[in-house]
Amino acid sequence: MDCSLLVEIALKTRLITVLCVLSSLSFCALATADTLLHSVRGYTSSASGDIREFSVLVFGDDGRIRAAGGDELLAEYAQAKKIDGGGRFVLPGLIDSHGHVSSQGFLQVLLDVTGVASVEEAVAKIAAYNKAHPGSGWITGRGWNQVLWPVKEFPTAAHIDAVVADRPVWLNRIDGHAGWANSKALELAGIDDETPDPVGGKIHRDNDGHATGVLVDNAMDLVASKVPAPQKEDYRQAFLAAFAQLTSLGLTSAHDAGIGIAEIETLMSMADNDEMSMRIYAMIAGAGDNLDAVGKPIPSYGSKDRLAVMSVKLMADGALGSRGAAMVEPYSDDAENRGLPFWTQQQLDDMVKKANGMGFQVAIHAIGDYGNQQALDAFSKAQGGKPSALRNRVEHAQIIRLVDIPRFAELGVIASMQATHATSDMNMAEDRIGPERIKGAYAWRKLLDSGAVIANGSDFPVELPDPMHGLYASVSRKSRAGLPEGGWYAGEALTRAETLHSWTYAAAYAAHQEDRLGTLEPGKWADFIVVDRDFFTIPESEIDDIQVLQTWVGGELVYERCNDASGDNCANERTNKSANQR
Repeated sequence: MDCSLLVEIALKTRLITVLCVLSSLSFCALATADTLLHSVRGYTSSASGDIREFSVLVFGDDGRIRAAGGDELLAEYAQAKKIDGGGRFVLPGLIDSHGHVSSQGFLQVLLDVTGVASVEEAVAKIAAYNKAHPGSGWITGRGWNQVLWPVKEFPTAAHIDAVVADRPVWLNRIDGHAGWANSKALELAGIDDETPDPVGGKIHRDNDGHATGVLVDNAMDLVASKVPAPQKEDYRQAFLAAFAQLTSLGLTSAHDAGIGIAEIETLMSMADNDEMSMRIYAMIAGAGDNLDAVGKPIPSYGSKDRLAVMSVKLMADGALGSRGAAMVEPYSDDAENRGLPFWTQQQLDDMVKKANGMGFQVAIHAIGDYGNQQALDAFSKAQGGKPSALRNRVEHAQIIRLVDIPRFAELGVIASMQATHATSDMNMAEDRIGPERIKGAYAWRKLLDSGAVIANGSDFPVELPDPMHGLYASVSRKSRAGLPEGGWYAGEALTRAETLHSWTYAAAYAAHQEDRLGTLEPGKWADFIVVDRDFFTIPESEIDDIQVLQTWVGGELVYERCNDASGDNCANERTNKSANQR
């Protein structure tokens, strides 16, 4: 029998191993070739959270793991291709449970004002960008954070007008829940002093009632809707840039928190063309037209299982930094403000019921204690007060009333949290909510001890996308500068085993993918990373310095750090080349 025909039949019937044995053809032997990575110190979590060690990892050219164990596998897989790990350290591929992938990619081309130390520095960057990119079109970007500035006040349109007045400028705040416009952008959006605040949004005004140029939450749409939408090729380039960066940091999968049809179609095309070097679990933005267009969940798309569309992202409130997070009681530092709920309870209930009724998991962004209460109430109503097989989620679960913490486990609702939010927000969180409500804020230990599942992530580009920063924050509750000594509310920290579990198995579980991702066990995809130091034995202070040497997705090497003097630049070139060849 012709071997090519034999392979075709075998693939269709999933009997390739049996057929190849019967045929004894050398081509078929190659079709089931195994690769054996040895001389490593490997760790994997498990469904129970226990950590298992191994020194040898075997995977097939189908991209799935054959075995993980000790040196006895050397004899069992004597014919496998051997890779000497050189004593390095192996972890399962890390899964970021909440990020914004195209937004991360667009940072490569748009104006990035992340980390600027003052409004003056931000304005200088705007002026420089305008000079480098002349024209009449929009200047867009993100990253400003007035909390980091000496004068912790929102900027104004006049600040931008001083350097760019003849073209519209629109910059999202770091958390994506406020935007800063110049006068030209306000004019194009039709915003003046008489424009009313939309439901769930706020137009900031000065003492004389004049719109200042800062819009919060739903008010942002007034300007954002005027910005030309990216085209599919724009999204494709953004995704490629993001994949290259994220895989270089050890991420093999990300949950993309709220995307539209153009992005979904772009990802489908990229999966068809083998252009996805990592896995994406997509959340549809909203329960309206986007959801209706998709129609039904897509558990796996593409021959390499790179894309799933099974979740719907809803918004309950805004963010803490812009005081848009919806609170039961007023802010401690703003007695007239309880934040911005996006919906009435009935509206949120109806959206959850619709999405769940179509078979989609629902993930609700909730930061304030009222937002979290609303989300839990909506899930309780949709689920009849008991856990659901759909595994609904609360994204961020940032500030929770103590009485609501046990409800996560009671309802089987996943707490999708971001460790670095705690260490980024600790400079202002207690000012915002006071000493009592802080007890239920960033409460990882309380949630875990109550029986809830915590899936970890970063919320990039709100935070830097490096998962090692999240591993460090989870364990230490400190900034990268090592402050405060002893950790911020250190009793809420996770152990190293719990932390790895939250970035691997629990993250896969949150996406209904624990049967094929999250641990290095036979039958699962060979998604793993090789790193330069031992996460479980190095000093706590070194965790955020762990360097990724290799990233493997489905048994394919998608990133390798170069060893020559060019360092990171060489590694980035290799990753980008790999991504663009896919």
